[in-house]
Amino acid sequence: MKKTEVECCDTFCIHEELVHKAEGHIPDEEVLKDLADFFKVFADATRIRILCVLFQSEMCVCDLAEVLGMTQSAISHQLRMLKQMKLVKNRREGKTVFYSLADDHIQTIMNQGMEHILE
Repeated sequence: MKKTEVECCDTFCIHEELVHKAEGHIPDEEVLKDLADFFKVFADATRIRILCVLFQSEMCVCDLAEVLGMTQSAISHQLRMLKQMKLVKNRREGKTVFYSLADDHIQTIMNQGMEHILE
């Protein structure tokens, strides 16, 4: 990533109207914390890889481990976090548990992120 210098004002001046407008649109601390936690889930390449695979098809832990070249234990650990943050859901079919994306928002978020970094 390229290091970018941040420019600052040459003088100190508060623009009251802009400050008051912005102050009224800051979500509650609990909502901000939840949003930060949500985005932390995307900070792990393994979880991103799992989501990318699940874009194609629902899969069980065994299938995910095979595709990603990881252990079932490692996949299960990451799926637990993804499920806790409501990014994936699961369904049982006999002795097999299949995982899939929780909803279309997940793919939209991933696509927008990819679009942003590829600009």
